[in-house]
Amino acid sequence: MASVLRWLWANRNYFIIFITPFLILPLPLVIPTPEARCGFAIILMALYWCTECMPLAVTALLPVILFPMMGIMESGKVCVEYLKDTNMLFIGGLLVAIAVEHWNLHKRIALSVLLIVGVRPALLMMGFMIVTAFLSMWISNTATTAMMLPISQAVLEQLSATEADSDEKELKEGRDNHAFELAEVNIKQALDNVTGDKPNNNPDMEAGINALSERRRRDREAKYLCLFKGMSLSVCYSASIGGTATLTGTTPNLILKGQMDDIFPENNDVINFASWFGFAFPNMVLMLALSWLWLQFMYLGFNFKKTFGCGSKNEGDKDAYRVMKNEYKKLGTMSFAEGAVLVIFVILVILWFTREPGFMPGWATELFNKNGQYVTDGTVAIFMSTLFFVIPSRLNCSCLASANDERDEEAEEVEEGLKPDLLDYLFYKGGEKQKNDKKKKLKGTPTLLNWKVVNERMPWNIVLLLGGGFALAKGSEVSGLSKWLGESLAPLKSIPPFAISLILCLLVGTFTECSSNTATTTLFLPILASMATTIGLHPLYVMLPCTISASLAFMLPVATPPNAIAFSYGNLKVVDMAKAGFILNIIGILSINLGINTWGTAMFNLGTFPSWANSTNVTSTP
Repeated sequence: MASVLRWLWANRNYFIIFITPFLILPLPLVIPTPEARCGFAIILMALYWCTECMPLAVTALLPVILFPMMGIMESGKVCVEYLKDTNMLFIGGLLVAIAVEHWNLHKRIALSVLLIVGVRPALLMMGFMIVTAFLSMWISNTATTAMMLPISQAVLEQLSATEADSDEKELKEGRDNHAFELAEVNIKQALDNVTGDKPNNNPDMEAGINALSERRRRDREAKYLCLFKGMSLSVCYSASIGGTATLTGTTPNLILKGQMDDIFPENNDVINFASWFGFAFPNMVLMLALSWLWLQFMYLGFNFKKTFGCGSKNEGDKDAYRVMKNEYKKLGTMSFAEGAVLVIFVILVILWFTREPGFMPGWATELFNKNGQYVTDGTVAIFMSTLFFVIPSRLNCSCLASANDERDEEAEEVEEGLKPDLLDYLFYKGGEKQKNDKKKKLKGTPTLLNWKVVNERMPWNIVLLLGGGFALAKGSEVSGLSKWLGESLAPLKSIPPFAISLILCLLVGTFTECSSNTATTTLFLPILASMATTIGLHPLYVMLPCTISASLAFMLPVATPPNAIAFSYGNLKVVDMAKAGFILNIIGILSINLGINTWGTAMFNLGTFPSWANSTNVTSTP
């Protein structure tokens, strides 16, 4: 029986794939309407996404099969949804991230900041959280976590080893040290516990020293286990939090942008890089500060003198600082490629912020967008990322230099008699030289990026996942399912808006713990848009906080890749992550709702129902 159960569990994905469609098939058969047929497709995809019985990207392709066969949308119209402006923005942002990672610029930035912050526990945790959050704004959360965790582990291991050496030296060789004199009372007490003798009657101090050494070792291991746990959690949590600050920081943000443009085509580009940053960055800073305080309380306590390090640095701090300094020295001086990537990155961010800043006409409005939205954030991202394939990775005359070096070497060989015979020399030039030329064929200077590197690191599955979400939303609109769901949620109009937002954020935050944040956002946003228009609420009032809440998956190791990486690095247990993550989920949801009801309301005028929300892009089928 046990072997049968193991076999069933091992092959559970096949049962889910083949049995699930038959279980929900009565829905379109009993209710033969476009809404029911679209509901069948959405429920099927939701179950496949939640169980991950198939790759998420493959499940995202199901609308290409189901919508045409069920008469919901034509195949050509479905396929168009898979490569939109938002996908281009995503690809452009990822190309920048790949270039930053390829030339190790992110590691140089991280180590530079950590060297400034210092190695005292509280400051070290703060430094790692700030650096991780900043990097996650621009590159993937997974890559940031995978880079930062080994650095944090190396620093803490050095601190632990140095403290162990210091204790050993103090106990066995430092009897004249003032610190050892202060510890004599503890030694005598430990001696009493071990031998049971009174201090005056104990001739052997070695047993007491060994007992104290063992106790210090246990205390040190417990202390650094807490530090390892706290540092690992701080890195993975700050990676998820940092991704919420920019439009390209994490996939749910781009899904909101795409859904807004698709469902409300007349929204006047209300969500762009600048407007998103204006709302989400202060919220990210608030969440990061509160998260640091909570993790500080859980794993370091509030002994500020000890954790912040008032006074001079000890040997352990100096050694840990030396570890980071050596890691930085290994990078060498900044190369031309790193500088070029940094310049392109900075220019891209400036262009994003100034395209349509909101409080004044942007450069795109003045130059290109007078009669429509011709230039978008995606246009800027693709233009700047194309430069990585145009600009060389170094500026030198290596080709000419290598050719001159070859001629000089040949001349020296002739002068030294290595090829004294003219015929031998001509034979060498005519035969062997040609072979060597083939081996030493001159090549042009490589560019900052090449397609091989991009193809290996680009998460193409996310591009399909984005497209599947847009196709799903479009099918919901065309079939009338979104309208039906919105009307069904009309009784929510009697509930205060802040309570609606808070409840929905809690729902999304809970759902995203056991499902991918991309799938969660894709499923919820079209429903929330319909609900908001039905009850006369600004769509962003519920869509924006729920989108950010989808990134707050802090409780389980399987919730996000950063959590899984930290779980393997930090000697964590599930209960450790659950205890820390539960409070952080609450902190995050409360922070988001504080933001949406204060500066968010002022930025997006959320107190009034916008006129563009009435002109939804819906064409119901008969």
